[in-house]
Amino acid sequence: MRKVTIIGGGGVRTPLLIYGLAQAQQMLQVGRLVLYDVDEERAETIARLGREILRLSDAGFEIRVSSQIEEAAEDSDFVLNSIRVGGIAARARDERIAIEHGLAGQETTGPAGAAMALRTLPVTLEHALIVERVSPDAWFINFTNPAGLITQALQHHTNLRVIGICDTPSELFHKIAEALGESVDAMVFEYAGLNHLGWIRRVLLRGTDITERLLSNPELLRRLYPPGLFDPVLIQTLRLIPSEYLFFYYSQRKAHQNQVRVGASRGAELERLNVELFERLGAADAAEGLTIYRSYLLQRNASYMKLEAQAESAFDVAKETYDPFESATGYHRIALDLMSGLVSGHGPNLVLNVRNDGAVEDLEADDVVEVPCVVNLDGARPLRTGRLPDSVRGLVQAVKAYERTTIQAAVSGSAALAQLAMLEYPIIGQWELAGELRQSLIGADPEYLGYLR
Repeated sequence: MRKVTIIGGGGVRTPLLIYGLAQAQQMLQVGRLVLYDVDEERAETIARLGREILRLSDAGFEIRVSSQIEEAAEDSDFVLNSIRVGGIAARARDERIAIEHGLAGQETTGPAGAAMALRTLPVTLEHALIVERVSPDAWFINFTNPAGLITQALQHHTNLRVIGICDTPSELFHKIAEALGESVDAMVFEYAGLNHLGWIRRVLLRGTDITERLLSNPELLRRLYPPGLFDPVLIQTLRLIPSEYLFFYYSQRKAHQNQVRVGASRGAELERLNVELFERLGAADAAEGLTIYRSYLLQRNASYMKLEAQAESAFDVAKETYDPFESATGYHRIALDLMSGLVSGHGPNLVLNVRNDGAVEDLEADDVVEVPCVVNLDGARPLRTGRLPDSVRGLVQAVKAYERTTIQAAVSGSAALAQLAMLEYPIIGQWELAGELRQSLIGADPEYLGYLR
């Protein structure tokens, strides 16, 4: 029987992972699931929900909470890394600082994304080196954002078997299939880029290229995203279908203006929602807790990207009737498909964050890219995607330069390199502004960013 460890097991996505593990029990043969979190009380609350999920699904593995990462990770077959250093309050604070400096506040892009990376890298590397010592053969699956950047740091500075995951590409694939009234299994998507910076350039339906059919239909293109996110003319001119986080590059000013208009960021809204969630869970029994958790997920999902794209902040769930546990997409689905492929030696091709090894010709071999991969017993092998289109090549190379420099800054503790990284970042791109942001972010969070000197 296998042991699975979740670092950051008190996080709000963990019950979904537990549900997925229960559904895949026949394949994965999980015997123990250990939740490690710096907030042990939160982890115990999540474990209580998890045990109720197992009771309802009749899956027989044990769920334990550990306050010691060495104990939690020892002899693990899979270690799932899903941490938020500083908690949701740090995200909200970073996003507020970005907005105050005239840029959109978003946790994985822009100044808040840089701060999240710099805050998270030292902690993640510390955890990873412990895992390397106590479970050197484990698969280390990284959920932690910014996922591509963190995965690259792990690949460069540890000997772990690391694969990064993100559900953004899969969400887009399913949206396209839904808009066409087709099964996603009948479709092939040619996708390439970096985490939260990727594009579809060709779509096949049962072997037939339907890319032009998609691009020529503005109404269909609008249905792929939250309302107001992308102008169909932009997509048609690019001749590429962007993943949703490109909004923060292509419409940075619009996103910022909408946040200013609402007077909040997504992080600030989620901070309030999360506080309410754990207060309610603390007073509920396990069965009621699952009902509360489902409602939370529906609220969270219903509000996604509305603030930035539409200047709307309401968590309206009146029209949301699906069961979020049964969603066809999400981090837990990608994680379970990946784990199943690593165990069985075969499975669907997945878009993952892995070492490039020539898949994207415009980047270095040891850069981490987000591309379709073949998964087997040996890991994830990226499929070749060739050169990037001219219209996006420079952006991808600039963001990868920012990622490399951010990793160097975090490993060395150099504030000057952190400022250089933000200069290289297209969203920021100014030395003086980068310096102001660096000082503001470090000053607001000396506990985790004060190591930068």
